[in-house]
Amino acid sequence: MSQLSEFSLGDKLIPKGAIQTIGIVGCGEVGQELTIMITKSGIDVVFIDVDEERINEIFQQIESRLDRIIRHWGITGSEKRLIQSRITGSTQFSSLAKCQIVIETISSRKSGTMIEMRKSVFQQIEKEVGQETLITSNLSTLMISDLAAVLKKPDRAIGIHFIEPIDKTQIVEVVRGQASSELAYETASRFCNMINKKVIHVNESPGNISTRMIIPMINEACELLMEGVASIQDIDETMREAAGNNSGPFELADRIGLDKILKYMDNLYAEYGEKKYKASPIIKRLVRANYLGRHVGKGFYDYQSGKPVGNTITCSIIK
Repeated sequence: MSQLSEFSLGDKLIPKGAIQTIGIVGCGEVGQELTIMITKSGIDVVFIDVDEERINEIFQQIESRLDRIIRHWGITGSEKRLIQSRITGSTQFSSLAKCQIVIETISSRKSGTMIEMRKSVFQQIEKEVGQETLITSNLSTLMISDLAAVLKKPDRAIGIHFIEPIDKTQIVEVVRGQASSELAYETASRFCNMINKKVIHVNESPGNISTRMIIPMINEACELLMEGVASIQDIDETMREAAGNNSGPFELADRIGLDKILKYMDNLYAEYGEKKYKASPIIKRLVRANYLGRHVGKGFYDYQSGKPVGNTITCSIIK
């Protein structure tokens, strides 16, 4: 006999396969950018982080980001409040239970791949979510198959790499692992389309397309600088004009973060052993000096209010 609950008229009807709620595990810079982008598209977000103090800090940081968008006429005050109403923060993985997709975005500024931590996160997610929930990672130099190996249903795992700057880059690299199902790929692609991103299909390889192409360009720009061929500004301007890029290699490195760039270089060099991925001495020296890029106000350029105001590199760093 059917249960009366099956006929509850007050229950919200959710079509099978509908994407209404996204989970984000680790809500640092990338997680916050994703949260804003996803909620602007009308989808709810539940983010998970380490403790209540950090959660409160994240809400404050998201509000500051939204205020900056308002100042640049990107959204209105009422749209800001609507976006905020779609965001929930929690320390408990159980809060992800109703998510259709969960994206792991734990900090990539620490050295190494943190693969064991990411595997543990994948296992904790799987314990709490439904059988059909997609479990993904915003990976750049890792293999999704390595993370999927710890899941009871490895076919539900797929990589989704959001290329920085996330709010301006129109493409997303969707990375199939060895076990990734067609349903996982279709679900990930549908989600990307819902947030107005074009899907680039990638068969897994550390660095995907974007990171493997960007890293040698930044290294070569550093070589030109060390050889005294041209200045930082002139190298950037040449590459913007000659290659049709939005940013030159030094501007791009500062925006991504030189600590992240160094990590990507180390990971790719460890994977492939090719000189083009070996970190330039300039990158290493800047990171040691805590000149990490735009997010700290100093990198290849000095920054005020997020805008470059001059060249920060000294002869002692170049030589």
